[in-house]
Amino acid sequence: MPIADEVLCAAVDEMASGLIDADLGGHVYKKRVPVPGHGKRGGARTIVGSNLGDRWFFLYGFEKNERATIDARELAALQEIARALLGMDAKLLDKAVALGEITEICNEEESSAR
Repeated sequence: MPIADEVLCAAVDEMASGLIDADLGGHVYKKRVPVPGHGKRGGARTIVGSNLGDRWFFLYGFEKNERATIDARELAALQEIARALLGMDAKLLDKAVALGEITEICNEEESSAR
């Protein structure tokens, strides 16, 4: 089930305020997000790569009823992806967005709350 951009942006706001469900190490975090009809507890889990400052990358998501968690191999791969994304400069990130390789959903210019 797709998760609305507004829900993901709200999750970023919560995480920026320190409301992180789990620190998985290597700049990778788990955050629960609500899905229609289920709320947060029964909803989806997102795996986020972040510097906990100005960069937040949603790397993976799954509904709680589909699986319990990610395994060690998946975590290692997600940590590598997070490291690569967090190491990109603004120009390279802009290019990746322009090419459709990544999608920007929360933008400082679009929200005075960020």
